[in-house]
Amino acid sequence: QVHLVESGGGLVQAGGSLGLSCAASGRTFSNYAMGWFRQAPGKEREVVAAMSRSGVNTYYKDSVKGRFTISRDNAKNTVYLQMNSLKPEDTAVYYCAAGPSVLPQLIMMRGYDYWGQGTQVTVSS
Repeated sequence: QVHLVESGGGLVQAGGSLGLSCAASGRTFSNYAMGWFRQAPGKEREVVAAMSRSGVNTYYKDSVKGRFTISRDNAKNTVYLQMNSLKPEDTAVYYCAAGPSVLPQLIMMRGYDYWGQGTQVTVSS
């Protein structure tokens, strides 16, 4: 079992930045690939970014490329999502997830076994 807790969400103006963190506990963090998903009201949950167990391989949704950066610190059992140049359309609940998969399965929800509770990100125009 892996327990995930997100933090760092909030309200920010368009063009601003936010950093999300996801702390993991339980099984060995470095054994899991990590992903960040988001879900806006009335929309399906979608992958935003994903990172392999080693951190070597990453994936970004096209609309966030160049603005968002996923990173992980295996010594701290934490994955991060730095979000810059935020837009109103980035408004959503953001979830981190952990799973044993590799790309390309990491771009799909079924590639993950464990999910955090989510943190709200609101970008005002």
